[in-house]
Amino acid sequence: MPSRKKTTMFASAFCSCVCSFVVICVVLATPQWVSSEVRFSRPNSSVTVSLTYGLFRGTCQQFVAAGLQVSQMTFQVADSLSSARTRSLNVATIVLLVLALLSSLLSSAFTCTNAVSNPYQTFLGPTGVYTWNSLCGALTLIAMILFPVNVQGNSLSEELAHGCSTSLQTHLGSTHSYGYSYWIMLLIVFLNIASLVIIYFYDHARYSKKKEQERPIENAPKDVILF
Repeated sequence: MPSRKKTTMFASAFCSCVCSFVVICVVLATPQWVSSEVRFSRPNSSVTVSLTYGLFRGTCQQFVAAGLQVSQMTFQVADSLSSARTRSLNVATIVLLVLALLSSLLSSAFTCTNAVSNPYQTFLGPTGVYTWNSLCGALTLIAMILFPVNVQGNSLSEELAHGCSTSLQTHLGSTHSYGYSYWIMLLIVFLNIASLVIIYFYDHARYSKKKEQERPIENAPKDVILF
């Protein structure tokens, strides 16, 4: 059976990993990744398309120049994408978050195993926790980079706006505001860092105790040496 200290520290890391898993599920499920205002011109008027969307679905509304709302509709992101670049980056972001979800699940399993037992395999111990938490955090950071690149570099919002209306012509400008579904990915990174720090302190304390037990004989008391 593991010591009480080990159980406490790995249980804390387990809670952090489970929270990370839950947050990733929320990120994937919610559509409040970004809100965009995209302005277009059309014969005799201008149109502003307001979009709020995530990786899978979103909503859009059209406003004419006077501010009159023309229509509101719900759309599927994948069905509204025609460009190979925007579609591939959107799929890549989803794949990265799914892999982060699996990494978080494995990290939760490893920390739970160490909280209730002492596994013989080295990789099932702190090494495995380091690996899966680091991987989860890295994948989440890459996803956070890819999504804005797709929105602002590949004009994702403008492409989705064209799917909301077929009469749009010249693009006049866009503004983007990232929502909570995007920013809470920072919480995933912080939770993974917290797990790594907890396990690091446990591993460091265990290593120091082991070195203390392996002190060379010259550090022993003189009477013990004479005996």
